[in-house]
Amino acid sequence: MAKQEDVFKKVVSHAKEYGFIFPSSEIYDGLSAIYDYGQNGAELKNNIKQYWWKAMVQLNENIVGIDSAIFMHPTIWKASGHVDAFNDPLIDNKDSKKRFRADVLVEDYCAKIEDKENKEIEKAAKRFGDAFNKAEFVATNPRVLEYRAKREAILSRLAKSLEKEDLADVKALIEELEIADPDTGSKNWTEVRQFNLMFGTKLGASADSATDLYLRPETAQGIFVNYLNVQKTSRHKLPFGIAQIGKAFRNEIVARQFIFRMREFEQMEMQYFVPPGTELEFYENWKKTRLNWHLALGLGEDNYRFHDHEKLAHYANAAADIEFNFPFGFKELEGIHSRTDFDLSAHEKFSGRKIQYFDPERNENYVPYVVETSVGLDRLFLAIFSTCLKDEVLEDGSERTVLSLPPALAPVKAAILPLVKKDGLPEFADKIFNDLKFDFNVIFEEKDSIGKRYRRQDAIGTPFCITVDHDSLNDNTVTLRYRDTMEQERVPVSELRRIIDEKVNFRTLLSKI
Repeated sequence: MAKQEDVFKKVVSHAKEYGFIFPSSEIYDGLSAIYDYGQNGAELKNNIKQYWWKAMVQLNENIVGIDSAIFMHPTIWKASGHVDAFNDPLIDNKDSKKRFRADVLVEDYCAKIEDKENKEIEKAAKRFGDAFNKAEFVATNPRVLEYRAKREAILSRLAKSLEKEDLADVKALIEELEIADPDTGSKNWTEVRQFNLMFGTKLGASADSATDLYLRPETAQGIFVNYLNVQKTSRHKLPFGIAQIGKAFRNEIVARQFIFRMREFEQMEMQYFVPPGTELEFYENWKKTRLNWHLALGLGEDNYRFHDHEKLAHYANAAADIEFNFPFGFKELEGIHSRTDFDLSAHEKFSGRKIQYFDPERNENYVPYVVETSVGLDRLFLAIFSTCLKDEVLEDGSERTVLSLPPALAPVKAAILPLVKKDGLPEFADKIFNDLKFDFNVIFEEKDSIGKRYRRQDAIGTPFCITVDHDSLNDNTVTLRYRDTMEQERVPVSELRRIIDEKVNFRTLLSKI
């Protein structure tokens, strides 16, 4: 656990030091769980968005994208169930006066049990070496089976209690497990109560006439209320999808773990409209498709797993999460949900507008069913950043920190580095910069030794360094250094665009899906 905490601290520190993520309003001591993306973070974030948008919209002829407003009519949130049901179970510690999500306290307790499982497996793997059969060990080892059964029983009871809104049993479970305040060790808890997560605001010129609004807690409703507009103007037949990237806001009880859980965050969602009775087939298809999209990033298949929901949301008849192995353990990265016809039917009822589709093959009108894919952009950023950040010991015993991002996502694609700041080398390098900048995000850097500049570019994930030396003036060639291997080769300036494009073009990622 200590090692995981050290890794996470390194991630947070590196993100700030190299211009990826800063605490928001830092000169005023900041705001809790609000972050700003720096110059490199903004580039990486935009590249992740492009990868999702191209895969979701550009490669699918029956999926289109929209950008709906953050402010929406307040009745929308009544229809969607957010006003009445968008709650988290809240519990306070009477001694420390700190506030917690009751379900997260239980889940963290279960995560510790899972850590014990994993330690048993790791010890056995070391003991048996190449002869170790993990699947057989997990299925037969009494201690692992005991840990797993205990964890599953606890999570099952928690899910059933939350589903029945039996908050007294949630508190009873916390007390039975002797869960303490993680900071003070106190077990003196209040009753569990529900806490609505929506931020309220007002729209209007004066307090007397202002309308009560909410900052949207999700982007999906903007898609649902635009279903008729998009279907009619795009003339798509079912099945078809509507995709959107946008900000959402939730007044989290405990916002924590850096950008994993924030009060202002960004979602990448797609709602896929299908005929009733076909939704579970499309649900399974989208589970596979979305996992393949993640695997194409090359972060390691072992870092992903599916988690099927025991407690279903009020709108769903099937739901699963793609969980990722963050530095603090497996947590939700993306949700795939079969939302039935709940949303469109609710908006039809509350708006008084007919929201249906005429199916010429069935010769009938019906409210479409919906399959949703929803990935947190900030969480995905953290998954990519934390996994790609590595400390390496080189052959000569020295060390380097490298951010081995997929080249298509890298904030800077190439750094142009004149060996010295004289003899015409900066001018030659500047010509290369001005030629490549139309196709790629490149930077020009001449400060410090070439070795320090290489290390700085490794740390921000730049796939290529282009070094201009005195020979470049004579033969029009440069030294091209590759980030991951640190290999260097002499290449003609005329070949730079082609070589870089082969590695950083989004085709390299999209073709793997």
